[in-house]
Amino acid sequence: MAFQSKPLTSSLRHPSIGGSLSSSGQSSLLATRINEKKVELENLKQLRDLSGDLATQMQALEQKLATLSDGTEAVAAVLANWHNVLRAINMASMKLPKPKGVDDEVGPPLPQTLVRIPAQFQEI
Repeated sequence: MAFQSKPLTSSLRHPSIGGSLSSSGQSSLLATRINEKKVELENLKQLRDLSGDLATQMQALEQKLATLSDGTEAVAAVLANWHNVLRAINMASMKLPKPKGVDDEVGPPLPQTLVRIPAQFQEI
């Protein structure tokens, strides 16, 4: 019984060489994946910062719209009162006595002046 030796392949002779090829491939895959995750993390951080800025701008817009809404309500209240003001002026001018000598005016008669405000400023 003679023992015959067969030639061994290089991977069997040096098992660390074959293992290092697969581990270097794995490590490059892992390095690539880690780099992809770092890029993704940076993008997510940018998204977080931009979202925070957008939320701040939306809050400022909300405050401006609330102010605008309050101003609109105030203008609506003033405009709603104009009818009453004009009606009061009309009622007051009807009750005032008409001055004599105004019959020669052309056109419809104007309402009486209720408040007299000087048109020219007096120097003090």
